[in-house]
Amino acid sequence: MIWDLVLGGGFGVALWALADGLRTRRATLAERIAAAHTLPTTSRPAPTLPTDAAGEEGGWVGGIGRPLAPLLAATGLPGRRLATDLRTLGIPADRFLAEKAATALLGLLAPQLAAIALTVIGTAPPWALPTAASVLLAAAGFFLPDLTARQRARELREEARHALSLFLDMTVIALHGGAGIQQALAQAAQAGHGRCFDELRAALTEAEITRQPPWGPLARLGERWDVRDLQGLAASVHLAGSEGARITASLTAKADSLRTTLLADSEARASSATERMSLPVVLLFAAFLLFVGYPACANALSGL
Repeated sequence: MIWDLVLGGGFGVALWALADGLRTRRATLAERIAAAHTLPTTSRPAPTLPTDAAGEEGGWVGGIGRPLAPLLAATGLPGRRLATDLRTLGIPADRFLAEKAATALLGLLAPQLAAIALTVIGTAPPWALPTAASVLLAAAGFFLPDLTARQRARELREEARHALSLFLDMTVIALHGGAGIQQALAQAAQAGHGRCFDELRAALTEAEITRQPPWGPLARLGERWDVRDLQGLAASVHLAGSEGARITASLTAKADSLRTTLLADSEARASSATERMSLPVVLLFAAFLLFVGYPACANALSGL
């Protein structure tokens, strides 16, 4: 009984280590406050949007997989789409590959270690069981970081688009109030909170400190986030700043278009969730029919 508890606890610790490797450590309150009050000092500051990913070295999990990272990089990993997601999240590719290799290695070794421990106490499992578990856990440890990074990048881009919608609305209001384009952008950036508005304020502060037009930092920010709407905003501001275009009407149309797109996306997600909710009801109804019809079918077949 005691050995069962010990081995179960060891296997649970191995699973916890695998799950911990898939999760990036969150920054402390002091680190978040320091990042919020740090002004950029160069023309192209380092990505700081995801405060839980910036400045980290991957911990002990990354240290385990660091020797294997060059091997994964030699195979062409990460792909172009995943590399874009990592750039959006501010995660270095070599650190991501190190964590990916470490989680796969832990998933590969954990069942084998458990099988060795069971063999030592005299209850050796069939060799196929730990082998299959090793393959499954190694595959999960190899592919789950990709899925996690894509999901986090998708959520960040969605948050950035909502922040940009508010940013555009506040910019248009400031322009209608008689402010210039740069003053309107600065006032709009102060209207919101969160990591996206922190990055917008940092981009505008960079433009102010380096005495360059704001569309350059905004365009680079949109490219790093992979948000085309922000790149379009930077192009509109560039056009207004250099050619005197009717920026108010252009930004108003862009804000309306972005708001309509976000509303359509929200309705599509709601419809998809509603359709998924009907699946459990269908499965329950099918199980009920099977439960009711099985005795009749069994009696009919036994009477033949």
